[in-house]
Formats: sequence, structure tokens, C-alpha cells
Amino acid sequence: MSAPSVFSSIIAGDVPAERVYEDDLCIVIRDRAPQAPTHLLIIPRKPLVNLSAADLADRPLLGHLMWVAGELGRRFELDGFRLIVNNGRSAGQTVFHLHLHLLAQREMCERDLARAP
Repeated sequence: MSAPSVFSSIIAGDVPAERVYEDDLCIVIRDRAPQAPTHLLIIPRKPLVNLSAADLADRPLLGHLMWVAGELGRRFELDGFRLIVNNGRSAGQTVFHLHLHLLAQREMCERDLARAP
């Protein structure tokens, strides 16, 4: 069995992180290397490797993660935000535990996609 991801360790409380939201399905932390003034990571408690590892039974969880993104936008009074999901090493995924990047408070354009987290 492989070692738990850093996100599993954060969820367990073994690794400190600045939590800004949590519920029974996910936690939200501030990214340690932010790419925008607001850069949050929405992490499901269920340790899915990535989006492709989700199955039909995970649809409610995936919908919940999207709802949480909208709720964070409301709570932080964000004018707009971008959500990014890196799926696989070739897409830039470095932590193999599904997570959504929420970036805001920076003007974003298409060329930013090349620098996406």
C-alpha cells in the first residue's frame, strides 16, 4: 500500500495547514505556494487519486465540491474566480489526491492556463 498523500495527513491533523472551511465531505485550505491573492485548495476527505478515479457513486461528492467552491466565492465576496483540476502527471498534478484549485483576486486570461497550478 502506498503512503498517504500530504492531503490525507492534513485531513488527519498530522500536518498543519490553514483551514478556511470544512464539513463532513471536504476541507478547504490556503495553498502554501499561492498563484493568486486568493488560492484555496478544496480537498475531499475521500482519498480519490484524481478525477478519473471517481466513479458513479462519487457524483454527489463531486457536486458537493463544486457547491463548496460557490459557497467560498460568496463567503469571500469574490467578484469572480477560476477553478482548476489537474488530472494526472501530464496535466501538472503533483499531489495524487483529488483537489480543486480556486484562484481569485487576480486578473486572469488565457495565457494563464500555461502557468496553471
